[in-house]
This record gives sequence, C-alpha cells and structure tokens, in this order.
Amino acid sequence: MKSLFLSLLAMGSASAALIEKSVEYEHDGVKLEGFHVYDDAVEGKRPAVMVIHQWTGLSDYEKERSRMLAQLGYNVLAADIYGKGVRPVPPAAGQEAGKYKGNRELYRGRLNAGLEVLKKDERTDTAKIAAIGYCFGGAGVLELARSGADIAGVVSFHGSLDAADGMAATKDGVKAKVLVCHGAVDPHVPTEQVQGFGKEMEDAGADWQLVAYGDAVHSFTQKMAGNDPSKGSAYNEKADKRSWEAMKSFFAEIFGK
Repeated sequence: MKSLFLSLLAMGSASAALIEKSVEYEHDGVKLEGFHVYDDAVEGKRPAVMVIHQWTGLSDYEKERSRMLAQLGYNVLAADIYGKGVRPVPPAAGQEAGKYKGNRELYRGRLNAGLEVLKKDERTDTAKIAAIGYCFGGAGVLELARSGADIAGVVSFHGSLDAADGMAATKDGVKAKVLVCHGAVDPHVPTEQVQGFGKEMEDAGADWQLVAYGDAVHSFTQKMAGNDPSKGSAYNEKADKRSWEAMKSFFAEIFGK
C-alpha cells in the first residue's frame, strides 16, 4: 500500500509543469510580445502578477523571474513595453527607455495594454492582481499606481521614483498598495528623489512602504550588472534575496492565503 501511494504521488508530481508561451497583443497599432507562464497543477483562478522589464526590454531575466512567480502559484505575464523584436542594448537602451520616461502617458498606455491581457486570461482572479518591475520597469509600476490602476499592489525593485510634471499621484488617487525595494546608496536615485516620493505618497494618502537595503546600488537584483558597486549598478546577493522575501510577504498581505 505504501509503495502504491508513493507511486501515485510521483505520478502526480510528474504531471505538474510550468506552461509558458509568447503572447502577442497591440497598443495603438504597435505589435507587442509578452511572455505568459503558469503552473498547470494549480486549478481554477488564482492571483496574477504582471512583470515589467528593465531598460533593455523583455529578456531572459524577466522570464526567469516570471517562472519563479509561477512556481509560487501565480498566473504571470511579463509584459512588453517597447514592441515585438525591440530589444536594445546600451546605449540605445537608454534612448528607448527615455521615450517612455519622457512620455508617461504613452508608458501608462503600454502598461495598461499588458494589464488588460492579464485580466482577460481565464486563470486570473481579477480581484487579486499585482505588478512588479525592475529599474525602468520599477518606475513603470509606480506609474500604474499613480494613474489609479485598480489592482491590489505594485512592487518596484531599484526603480526611479520621480513623478513627471503634472502627473504626480493625486489625493486618494492611488488604489494599489505600494512597496518600493530601494538600494540605499543607489546613485541614480538620490536622497532628494526618495524624499520627494515619500511626500508624494503621503500627500496622496497612499498605503506605501519603502525598504532601503544597505550597501546596495542600482540593479541590485540583477547578476548581469556585475559586482563592482563603484560603477553605480551591481548585483547584491543579500539585497536580492531580502527584497524577494519582502515581495512575498507583501503578496501574502494583499492577496491573503
């Protein structure tokens, strides 16, 4: 009997797998290509997470983070902001990212296009949606929050925090809860910007928190950033692991068990 139980357990484990696929969608006539992944062992609707990429576009990095989220039971879409096949490398990446940081309405439009794809998926519990983003994408999920997106929460990993002129959060306009995971010595996000963001969130009456990780600079979750903090961007293992755990705790709060 014991051997039969173990055999059945092994068969059940073997049948569970991550299902992943590319998803094409459009915004203002521009074709976009996201990455969708979920665990087929989870039945029915479930909480969902949208992942927003860093400045070089949707890459293997975001896909791996998406898989990690799917393994936790979430329905995950890594959205595409730039467009299908647009995957720039520095310095072109800075120019491409600048198009959206300089036009926050366009950025919000692309973000919401991805959000609609995720909302319409049959596996998504539309009352339990969050968005996370890295660097450029970290700034993006804060734009979602500022815009009043009707989602449960957003998590920004080492993203810029400044609001565009005339586009700061308004009083009672932030519906999503906000978690910012910030490198305490990030030269790209100076103290003045952090303080300004805090005031913006307080003035808006938002439910927000900011966790600063000591000795961490920009891109602290990304191994491809290297290990030289003097360059302003570098991987920091402690900050990476701690921020991921902070995100998991945040999701437990906003989604429930």
